[in-house]
Amino acid sequence: MADLRYPIGKFVMPDGVTEKLRQDWISEIAQAPAKLRAAVNGLSDKQLDTPYRPEGWTVRQVVHHLPDSHMNAYVRFKLALTEEDPTIKTYAEEKWAELPEAKTGPVEISLSLLECLHKRWEVMLRGLSGSDYLRTFRHPELGVVRLEKSLAIYAWHGRHHTAHITSLRQRMGWA
Repeated sequence: MADLRYPIGKFVMPDGVTEKLRQDWISEIAQAPAKLRAAVNGLSDKQLDTPYRPEGWTVRQVVHHLPDSHMNAYVRFKLALTEEDPTIKTYAEEKWAELPEAKTGPVEISLSLLECLHKRWEVMLRGLSGSDYLRTFRHPELGVVRLEKSLAIYAWHGRHHTAHITSLRQRMGWA
């Protein structure tokens, strides 16, 4: 059986990042909110409160996780673009997913937040030069991270979590 944690596979950073590849990743980030919205369209509260895998988050928690995570990424980009090799702060995503709004809040709140955040993030990303993507931030656990790698990770991240939902829908027969 496939690993339900990684329906599109684990993240792999490609060798030889090109401008075309960066533009593709930016397009994925731009399209992620609409794809997430489509993935949850028509789901009932009971379906939203279904874990996407045993011991996993519910669909609702996944939806709320994406803007939490991507807001942090957006801020990391801004820090790296305005400071020299800043050390960023991590956050306890598993604890954030247990907070009341993540467990019970309407998904529309996070869908709207993700749409606005990604519109602003896309404007920033499309305005950067190739050398801007070589700027770095320092992650307390991962070390030095280039913005081009962070861009790749978050393009993958949106697809990854949307696939959690779409693969659950398929397994459950939810049209």
